[in-house]
Amino acid sequence: QVQLVESGGGLAQAGGSLRLSCAASGSIFSIFDMAWYRQVPGKQRELVARITNLDAADYVDSVRGRFTLSRDNAKNTIDLQMNSLKPEDTGVYFCFADIVTAGFGGRNNFWGQGTQVTVSS
Repeated sequence: QVQLVESGGGLAQAGGSLRLSCAASGSIFSIFDMAWYRQVPGKQRELVARITNLDAADYVDSVRGRFTLSRDNAKNTIDLQMNSLKPEDTGVYFCFADIVTAGFGGRNNFWGQGTQVTVSS
C-alpha cells in the first residue's frame, strides 16, 4: 500500500504565503515525478507544479516566480512554497506521485486526499 499525505493548506490573505507538504509512504521502490495539482469547482484538475526525481521543476505560467517546489528524495517528500498569493490561487490542492511499488507492484499514479487553500482579497 502507498499513501500520499498532504499538510499545510489553509487561509491566507492576498500577498501572503503558505507552504504545502506531501509525504509518500508505504511499499515504495522508487518515485519518478511528483507534483501538485489544483482543482476549483466546475473546472478540471490542473497541474500547478511538477518535479522530477532529478529535481527538475516546472510550473504553470500563472504561478511561475511565486511558487517554489522542492523535493527530498531520501524522505519521499515534496514541499510547495507559495508566495505572493492571489485569490485565483484558491482551490483544493492535490499531491501526485508516479511510483513503482515494491514487490513487483508495478508503476502507478497515486493521489493525496487534497488540502484546501483559500486566498482572500
